[in-house]
Amino acid sequence: MGYTHDVNEIVDVAVVGAGPAGSAAALRVLQLRPDARVLLLDAAAFPRDKTCGDGIAAHVLDLLDALGVPDLTPLGPEVPRLRLRSPGGRVVARTCARPNRVIPRAVFDERLVAAAVDRGAELRRHRVRAIDVRGDHVVLDGDIAARVVIGADGANSVVRRLLGAPRTPPNGTAVAIRGYAPTALEPDALLIEFARGRYPAYAWSFPLLGGGSNVGFGVFDRRGGGSRQELLDQLDALLPGQVPDPATVRGHHLPLSTAPRHHPDGRVLLVGDAASMVNPLTGEGIFDAVASGVLAGRAALLGSGAGGAHRAAMRRTFGRHQGHLAVLARLVPHGRFLDAAVAAADRHQPVFDAAVDLGLGRGTASRYTLLRVAQSYMTLGRSPGAERQTLGRTA
Repeated sequence: MGYTHDVNEIVDVAVVGAGPAGSAAALRVLQLRPDARVLLLDAAAFPRDKTCGDGIAAHVLDLLDALGVPDLTPLGPEVPRLRLRSPGGRVVARTCARPNRVIPRAVFDERLVAAAVDRGAELRRHRVRAIDVRGDHVVLDGDIAARVVIGADGANSVVRRLLGAPRTPPNGTAVAIRGYAPTALEPDALLIEFARGRYPAYAWSFPLLGGGSNVGFGVFDRRGGGSRQELLDQLDALLPGQVPDPATVRGHHLPLSTAPRHHPDGRVLLVGDAASMVNPLTGEGIFDAVASGVLAGRAALLGSGAGGAHRAAMRRTFGRHQGHLAVLARLVPHGRFLDAAVAAADRHQPVFDAAVDLGLGRGTASRYTLLRVAQSYMTLGRSPGAERQTLGRTA
């Protein structure tokens, strides 16, 4: 699987990829063991752009605060509201329990890397191409050795491929395009417009500090992706006037958590997009990246037992959440279900709050939430008056 010659020095943990997952892993290792030698490897120089919606949920800021990362809130505007329209035209526009932020990834990721370096990690520009797993350490590219390696190198993870992980199927991969527009439709709201079609898809517009917005369109199945121009046309159809600067348009694919997951035993761990940790309902991946990085940082201190410990921790932390997501992801392609869910969220604040936690954190669908969505589903197609009467009796 790689080179075999000897190395002179072995670091405690080498993290491949210095995005949110990798930086969080490095921060957690050094939080638990300040004297550990941690090497952060990334093919890019920071700051660097990253294709993303730039939405940073309050749930993410909680995790970073626990890691001791300096306050990031001045980097992006406080966005208190979420406005969502279903394929059938149902709309919910409510204030979230806590405001979210929109911070360009070029800024956000650089701050996390800087926090890890300030804590004691060594940042090195390097593209990993080979892995050699030995008895008591792992060698990268013949001359970088570590007791444990954490693969945080994104959707196209080289580490994941070299470990022999299965390929992600088309229905486990989302395709998205993103750009920056000069204006924001609503400066205090995250806007999401779901599309009609064979595959779940939506356009978004998220306001940026100082004006402008991050806009894009994503399809939750690679088979429905289409060309760059087709995705831009879909964006324009759903959000007229939100035309991105062509120089900022980037495409990306995202491995969803409904795809086969790969958490091997031993001294090599996977986190974030490399571990298929993207929410299949929203495409949100930063919370899962940071949370899985935190778990890997703790497990990495266990040496040969790191893989088993990380797999168990991931199951405990995300198992129930991902189980609920998997069921809901199978229902979302049915437009009437999404219409019902949005209508229920508009009618009941607890349903809206649960939807936010499911989409941006690691929430679950409670009995109350499912009951309200089911009632909404049953009333769709009746007259508006009948729906209001039924929902009024159960509110």
